[in-house]
Formats: sequence, C-alpha cells, structure tokens
Amino acid sequence: MSGRAPIRTVGFVGLGNMGRPMSRRLAEAGLRVRAHDPVPPSGDLPDGLVLAASPADAARGAGAVVLMLPDSDIVEGVVDGLLDALDPGSALIDMGSSRPLSTRKLAARAAERGVAFVDAPVSGGVKGAGGGTLTVMAGGAAADVEHVRPLLDVLGRTVVHAGGVGAGHALKAFNNLLSASHLLATAEVVRAGSRFGLDPAVMIEAINASSGRCASTEVKWPDFVLTGRHDSGFGLSLMLKDMRIAAELAEAQGEPLAFGRAAVDLWAAAAEDLGPDADQTDIARWRGRA
Repeated sequence: MSGRAPIRTVGFVGLGNMGRPMSRRLAEAGLRVRAHDPVPPSGDLPDGLVLAASPADAARGAGAVVLMLPDSDIVEGVVDGLLDALDPGSALIDMGSSRPLSTRKLAARAAERGVAFVDAPVSGGVKGAGGGTLTVMAGGAAADVEHVRPLLDVLGRTVVHAGGVGAGHALKAFNNLLSASHLLATAEVVRAGSRFGLDPAVMIEAINASSGRCASTEVKWPDFVLTGRHDSGFGLSLMLKDMRIAAELAEAQGEPLAFGRAAVDLWAAAAEDLGPDADQTDIARWRGRA
C-alpha cells in the first residue's frame, strides 16, 4: 500500500474521557475530523471537528478512522459498517485496549477490503491525551504504521512500533497488568506502614527517591490518592479488563502468570465491591479498608 496520499480527513469514533481530547488535538493540528459518539459531547467544538450521525458517516471519505472504544466487543460491532464506508487504501486505527487475537481477525477482514489495520493503544491518561504526550504502542505492517504515523505523532510523544498486527494491543495489556500490580502493591505497603505509624505522604516521598518508585507512587498516589480525589479518568473496570486480556493472552501462549493472576483476582474483588463507576485509584481506598 505504498504511494498513498497523506491523510487529510479523519473519522473518529468514541468521544469518552480519552477520545474527546484526542479528537480535539487532531482537529487543532489542521486535520478535518468527523467524530461520532452515541452521546455527543456538549460545548463548543474546535474548528475542523464536526459531529457525524453514525460511525459509517464518520468514515465516508476519510483517509483513516480512529477508534477509541472501551473493548473488543464494541469494536467488533462497528467494524463491518466502517469497512462498508471506507475506501480501499484507507486505514482503520484501533487506539483502545482490545483483545490481540480479536484484533488479528479484524485486520484480516479489513485486508480483504483493501483497508489497512493498525492497533495503536496508548498510555498516559487523560492528561497525556490533552497534551499530546501519550505513549503509542503500534502494531501492524511497517508501511501501514508509517502511513498513519503523522496522526500518531500528533497524539503521542513516543510512538513505538511493537510488531505485527495485535502487537500493540498485547503490549498495552501487559503494561496495564504491571501498572495495576504496582498500584495494588503500593496500596498494601502504605496500609501496612500506616498501621505501624508511618505517614503515607512521607512514605511516598521516600519511595519516590528510592528503588521502589513507579508511576503509581510518582503520579497516581500524589495526584489522586493522597489528595482524596480518586478521579484519574480511567475506570477500575477498564483496568481489570486489560489485566484479564494480559493474563488470558499469556495463558494462550502456554505462559501462565502466577503473580498476574493473583493481581487479577484482587482487582476483580475490588470491582465487585466498588461497582462499575469506580476509578482505578479507588483500589487504594478499597485495599486500605480490606
């Protein structure tokens, strides 16, 4: 698919916590963006961004369509309509967290229609989405990743080509399993230290100057746990979904994750107790009282 024209018009499906700032950045970069969400956003839209009535309407005439949807089931539900609307030579970019094996099947269906499929999930949260500082983990043929890279560069500070189709989604799932494990381990350590009489803020300060530091201690605890806000913008149930993807993928490769499965079980218990609206950082509050 070499020799394709630069992408000027982008369809964008999914305007949630991440999709809204990401679509805005694309529009502000000078691209024509037609965006769709079942619940259209309120407020003013940036120049270059218009709302479409359906995913297919967002896709018609677009050089690429970005999907920022919660899970593979929802992605699978819209792909056929998108492929009917997309022109051969265009690209479909799944930037949510989906199942890698499902991604490979969707990519094969897209290829039959002459549409490139790139999985390009992101890390960096709502703040990174707004600031264009996300890490993008791209999977797909090298030529396809290069074709959509100008879009990815608008959204992320670091773009990593992880490998073939599905590699991006696999890497993102494993990353989030680590992230969730860090957050849970920090909650347990801080709880134990508090019982001994240590100040949680002092603990986090010392850990962040020591070998135990991680993204949870450097960002999530200072910004969302110690402040009592618990509003990172990423749901506990979504994190659990990604953890399960990672554990199931490892098991499918004959490499079960003993530690990872234990973390999944604890997060699942927290999700059951806290309900569907809990933020990922509520795991600290839950473990603190467990």
